[in-house]
Amino acid sequence: MPSFAPAAEDTPVTAERRDRLLAALTLIAGLGLAVGLPFALQAGTEFFMPLTASLVIAVALVPLLEWLERHRVPSPLAALFCVLLFLIVANIAVAAIVVPATDFFQQLPSRVSRIQHNLQPLLDLYSSLERSVNRFFHQIASTPVRQPRTAAVAPPSSVLELAATSAPGVIVQLFFAILIIYFFLSGWSRMRRRTITERTSFDGAMATARVIQDVVDDVSAYLGTITVINLTLGGIVAGALYLLGMPSPLMWGGIVALLNYVPYFGPIVAALLLAVGGLMTFADIGTAMIAPAIMIGCHLVEANVVTPFIVGHRLTISPLMILISLSFWGWVWGTAGALLAVPLLIILQTVLGAAGKPDIAGFLFEQGSLVQTGKAKRRWRLGGQRDVDSPEGHP
Repeated sequence: MPSFAPAAEDTPVTAERRDRLLAALTLIAGLGLAVGLPFALQAGTEFFMPLTASLVIAVALVPLLEWLERHRVPSPLAALFCVLLFLIVANIAVAAIVVPATDFFQQLPSRVSRIQHNLQPLLDLYSSLERSVNRFFHQIASTPVRQPRTAAVAPPSSVLELAATSAPGVIVQLFFAILIIYFFLSGWSRMRRRTITERTSFDGAMATARVIQDVVDDVSAYLGTITVINLTLGGIVAGALYLLGMPSPLMWGGIVALLNYVPYFGPIVAALLLAVGGLMTFADIGTAMIAPAIMIGCHLVEANVVTPFIVGHRLTISPLMILISLSFWGWVWGTAGALLAVPLLIILQTVLGAAGKPDIAGFLFEQGSLVQTGKAKRRWRLGGQRDVDSPEGHP
């Protein structure tokens, strides 16, 4: 009877093809998930955004929870203390920033004349440039350009109407986030113990424990350090604005501290708001621009001297990755997403650093995965070996 058993040298080839097929299917599934996930997160903002924010806040509060548990405080009471402390700090921030800011910017319509007076030289320059540009285009244009029609959207007729449409959802989201923080913290020790002990090997348990601890340490260290730096920056700016005579200096210091959580873009927005506030307050443009100049100078010192010296290289993140994370989460969840961008990037970077990153370039360009034909195939070399299709490649 003839033997139909496959040759011994065919077995590794078959196994390699099977492995690469499975890897290709995994890559395709991963790409599909990466493409569809942002739209799912954006569509489910009411659920995913408060859930993610509460988990990030809870992870940042874990060191305080563990300190209380080491001092024999029961987990439910320790979690309740952490939640109450967070609510007190959040209420102080709202009272110091939101309420004065609302009153201050409600005066914007009545201060338009002062802003126009301060900006009159710039407005005159802009008007002259605009007239010159208009004359130029009228000379070269044969027909007037038609402006596209836009549908007018009626704004809410009163604050009560706005509150009736948005406030219930906001209240539900806040209550949901607070409950998530409390239950996450109250069951943190038990959940971490179960996650580690359920591993089937000692190495797996140690790796899981290390990843969990790294995530907690990195997120809490970043948020704690940046919070102290931002509060200090806001206090210095508030003191300088108080000496300058700017009204509500604590409000401006709080705005600077809050927006400084958003890298790159936050300080720019804070400087623009301070410029508007200065133009609303002071009678000349020179004095009005002192307020944003103070903020920019303090931010440059903080970003280039203080933060690198305190944070060091432990939490160093690529600026390109920060910009990508800001753009992504800002597009998905707006301002809240921009505030969560860096903590989420730290968590993702920590987990991928422990689990390993997929080598997509190696999958695509190694082991002959790209089929080459013609001259390109004859030029192809793998691992320094000679081309098997060329005449000199044969033994």
